Amino acid sequence: MAGDFHEVATMAELPLGAARRIEIQGLTIALVHCEAGVFAVDDGCTHAEASLCDGLLDGCELECPLHAARFDVRTGKVTAPPAFEDLQTYPVRVRDDGAVEIFF
Repeated sequence: MAGDFHEVATMAELPLGAARRIEIQGLTIALVHCEAGVFAVDDGCTHAEASLCDGLLDGCELECPLHAARFDVRTGKVTAPPAFEDLQTYPVRVRDDGAVEIFF
């Protein structure tokens, strides 16, 4: 159901420093656990459509494995070229039982 929170993982499946690709209802989302928390952004690089989950997570930045474009997962903003278009972000919440949910 669109416009609601959807359970996509557990914190046990997403250790600190991990990025995990989630496919749900036609969306491909990168679920990322960095020191600032858990965040969700579109998984496809806006420059060359590579999976950001296949790239490097450095702090709260995901680096594209193809051309090294970088994105801040907290905001979706581009932090290094060649990408110039920001990523779509999705609200995330972690329930008391450790379930991770995203809103779309």
